[in-house]
Amino acid sequence: MNNNPQRDRKVERVILIEGSINFVVLVAKLVVGLSTGSLAIIGDAVHSLTDVVNNIVAWIVTRISSSPPDRKHPYGHRKFETLAVFFLASLLVVLAFELAMHAINKDDTDIENSVWGLGVMLVVLIINIGLATWQRKWARKLKSDILLADATHTFSDVLTTVTVIVGWQLSAMGYLWLDRICAFGVSLLVFYLAYSLFKRAFPVLVDQFALDPELLANSILEVQGVLKVNRVRSRWIGSEKSIDLVISVDPELSTADSHNIATNVESHVEEKYGVSDISIHVEPLQKKRLT
Repeated sequence: MNNNPQRDRKVERVILIEGSINFVVLVAKLVVGLSTGSLAIIGDAVHSLTDVVNNIVAWIVTRISSSPPDRKHPYGHRKFETLAVFFLASLLVVLAFELAMHAINKDDTDIENSVWGLGVMLVVLIINIGLATWQRKWARKLKSDILLADATHTFSDVLTTVTVIVGWQLSAMGYLWLDRICAFGVSLLVFYLAYSLFKRAFPVLVDQFALDPELLANSILEVQGVLKVNRVRSRWIGSEKSIDLVISVDPELSTADSHNIATNVESHVEEKYGVSDISIHVEPLQKKRLT
């Protein structure tokens, strides 16, 4: 399995930076919420606390997933990263459900407005937008599913903060029903974000093929010396692909020649599909007997 320690250190650094910023955002929301008496803002602060916890979990999981293969985990630990993506998607579902329930059960009580508090929440909103954009950029650059999941979660924070600000201001103006509509809309969007993360995690966790087996088999038959492809298996291990092949060659070939063909297959697959974890078993082609 191909490991890239430098890439893993960069992922950890991004998560640490995000965690530090989320802690500052948590404190800012808590100060505004307590000073204005807004339960919505206090609830948003509690949500930011879960963000900090998520960052801690993501950092720990990243360190685990970057560990090399061992006796108990011969394929490495990359699936721990996918498991964390599943965990973050599940938290988004919980958040979406809480937003919907909050819209239903919210008390129609007057809330105190605050100019400086609004300014702080707008700054928090800008920070979250910048953080989500920055983290998504690094997620794509480092090809990290856990960073992409965390960036999606941060984007849900943006939506939540927008809802809280709009709801807070509308409640202060007396338009409570618009606050409920906004909350429902954001809840549906967060559900969709969770669904997109589940779509990335499920194929990896259930070992869905990473490469189309028919296309891969036809491609391997292009390598000189390969007479038949008996078995093709591929799966995702984290963000990396793993392939298991059984090919047939001329039974008259020597062991060294058969090995050279397997090496050529490895080079072909690695060059065409970017796969470095390849296991190939070579068998002599079984000739049909005449009756």
